[in-house]
Amino acid sequence: MDDLTIGQLAERADVPVRTIRFWSDAGILPPSGRSEGGYRLYGPEAAARLDLVRTLRELGLGLGLDDTAAVLAGETTVADIATRHVTALDAQIRALRLNRAVLSTVARRGSSTAETALLNRLARLPVADRAAIVEDFMREVAAGLDARPGIGERLDRAPIDLPDDPTAEQVDAWLDLAELIQDPGFRARMRTMMETVVPGRPAGAGIWFAGHVTEVVADARDRGIAPESPDAGAVLDRLFPGAGRGEVLRCLEAGLAADAERFRQLLRTVHGHEPRPSRTAELSWLEQALRLSPR
Repeated sequence: MDDLTIGQLAERADVPVRTIRFWSDAGILPPSGRSEGGYRLYGPEAAARLDLVRTLRELGLGLGLDDTAAVLAGETTVADIATRHVTALDAQIRALRLNRAVLSTVARRGSSTAETALLNRLARLPVADRAAIVEDFMREVAAGLDARPGIGERLDRAPIDLPDDPTAEQVDAWLDLAELIQDPGFRARMRTMMETVVPGRPAGAGIWFAGHVTEVVADARDRGIAPESPDAGAVLDRLFPGAGRGEVLRCLEAGLAADAERFRQLLRTVHGHEPRPSRTAELSWLEQALRLSPR
């Protein structure tokens, strides 16, 4: 097969002349020689090489000229380049998810410029800085309470942090949670709630850690028992036998004041768990029943 001019090669490979000239100038499709008139000539292997170059460029891997030249020279493989690009694309996807979550939160709240900047900063905090916020919150809320059953263990088992590849919902929940646990008022109310869970207190004082309490109340509500009815007293006797209901009410009020239900729901979302039904209706029923039956 005779050498081909650039025009002949372009026609045979169905590639524009200017594209072949560009790749030739870049060194990835070098001519085999020159004609007497100084025109580039391409040998028999040029068509096969051109087909390979075109295939690499059409793969959608984002290969640059250097990468293409390295593959043609046998210095790397398409698989190696694909692996690098997958890693880069994963990072871009994470960044886009983060941007979407921040914008979603800004839109939902109708945030000001200052709040938008804060949300963006909280979303992009390094892992160490997120951990520092959480540790500071736990130190203030639970300091000195570690010896008391349940508190330190529960906080240790449920670290408040985002996974490496969070969903938009998890980022949104983290933004709300990060703001919440940095609020001095919320910290003070959570501390008050935590202090009600101490050894020697009546059964039921740790109501915010007792899922069975709301299950029993939900059953009572389903059966149509009103908090002011005599039957409500029987429900309370079942839940808190021998307990001072005033102490139980105090704990319940502390949790309601602390917005512990919101904290619980946000924490579940950050951890990637399905949201549980709100317990607000059951807790409100219980609060009313305790107020009306303070024995």
